Amino acid sequence: MKAIQYEEHGGPEVLRLVEVEEPHAGPGRIRLKVMAGGVNPVDFKLRRGYMRDFLPASFPVTPGSEAAGIVDEVGEGVTGVSVGDEVLGYTVTGSYAQYALAEDFAPKPAGLDWETAAALPVATRTSERALDTIGVTKGETVLVHGASSVVGSVGVQQAVARGATVIGTASEANHDYLRSLGALPVTYGDGLADRVRTVAPQGIDAVYDVTGYGVVDVSIELRGGTTDRIVTVADHAALGRGVAFISADGAFGPQLADYARLAADGRLGVRIAQSFPLADAAKAQELSEAGHPGGKLVLRP
Repeated sequence: MKAIQYEEHGGPEVLRLVEVEEPHAGPGRIRLKVMAGGVNPVDFKLRRGYMRDFLPASFPVTPGSEAAGIVDEVGEGVTGVSVGDEVLGYTVTGSYAQYALAEDFAPKPAGLDWETAAALPVATRTSERALDTIGVTKGETVLVHGASSVVGSVGVQQAVARGATVIGTASEANHDYLRSLGALPVTYGDGLADRVRTVAPQGIDAVYDVTGYGVVDVSIELRGGTTDRIVTVADHAALGRGVAFISADGAFGPQLADYARLAADGRLGVRIAQSFPLADAAKAQELSEAGHPGGKLVLRP
């Protein structure tokens, strides 16, 4: 089968389209024919070696953690799924490939397109864990840094669904989009604290950082000098400041199915920026690394 791999850390040029042996579904796993795979910022960070102290690479690496596809092998002990079913979930062998193995997956509703299905696992799991970590509940006010990103926008929708007032930072070009999701938009950059206080004079109960771009100080300021109830999914340096850091690790299962149904029903939205053929994975990662791709980047093997 065809897959994207790299055998050393570096820029997009280390990504290669290669022929590799197909994986097969062992106990507790399914194999899916990948119809769409999500591209996430963590992919280029791992490729660059930025996270080698936390997640050391075992070369060669097939990137990608989330995918949507058609089940074509079912391993021993797996129940509730059959060959031919359409699913979405987390791969254990990398989603930048024609076939991938998965343990944590959910049914894909018939009305949900492949690109959107592939965009859901990381964004929904990451934001749900973040909001649980900072304990966002009904009636509270939460600030989301990077609210117009895929992960951030999903977090906005999840927080709104919990009954929270959401303030989201984004460029002015994305303010109408944030309003459509139920958030109060503010422009990021110098003077952010004053702009947030203007729209939230009652104060900020919790902060969710998706950007990783040096927003720890202003977040602590807006929380009254404490790191309590501030979480980041992108700024490893914040750990040294006492700010919680989380990732999308851990099983998701039934909750992913719930989010897939919400997306199929139009009650959870994800913007798809661009879909690339597998051979153009380097272009997709380059766009991701440049920042602000305008939505989800997807590979179509």
